[in-house]
Amino acid sequence: MRTLAVLLLLFVPLAFAGDRPVRFSVIEGWAMPLAQIDEGRLTGGILFDLFDALTKKAGIQADYRLLPRARVAQALESHDIDVRCYISPTWLEQPFPDYRWSVPLLTQRDLLVSRDDQATDLGGLSRQTIGTVLGYRYPPLQPLLDSGQIRRDDARTQELVLKKLEIGRYRYAVSSELALHWFNRALPEKQQLHPVAQLDQTDLSCMVLDDPQVPTRALLDALAALKQSGDIERILAHYR
Repeated sequence: MRTLAVLLLLFVPLAFAGDRPVRFSVIEGWAMPLAQIDEGRLTGGILFDLFDALTKKAGIQADYRLLPRARVAQALESHDIDVRCYISPTWLEQPFPDYRWSVPLLTQRDLLVSRDDQATDLGGLSRQTIGTVLGYRYPPLQPLLDSGQIRRDDARTQELVLKKLEIGRYRYAVSSELALHWFNRALPEKQQLHPVAQLDQTDLSCMVLDDPQVPTRALLDALAALKQSGDIERILAHYR
């Protein structure tokens, strides 16, 4: 009887740890088609659909944590979030050894966008102001920014960047391919924005906290299964 009581005391904390919702980071600056955020809550978009499919596949509950982009690194350091998605190791300014990487899940293409459809290159951007998203790093543009040849004009979300381009606040902006296609869906053909150069292409993954309270292996396996089955591509196709 005494042995049974000891075993129960050992089991209860483990069961409680396994039942804790998994904390997903949600960035305040995300916009459609990546994410729809209403009154501080993630309610739709590509990442909502991905998280929903992941929680069902792994058999977990999700706790979405809305964070300013500038606070995400601190949240990773303090283990306040368990899963961060739509991220690449090349985008991080520091390593986070307590997190494990999933397989690559999708590819982001960063485009230089204009109201005109005339192709250009970085050499033709001298003295231009470029529409950019606050907090984003753009490695192909960094040498031009550092030398003062071009300037950034930051907006809080990708959608706001493209709206400012549409009304003529600047001649060029940077946009992901997915965001550009989504934005153009609401515009007449003659008013649509055009990609004039590809700046970068990056494979994106999720990073998962390696901790006894987190079903790390189950989450990584579920993400790999969603990729292999074509479920992620089907989610993306819905927003193209």
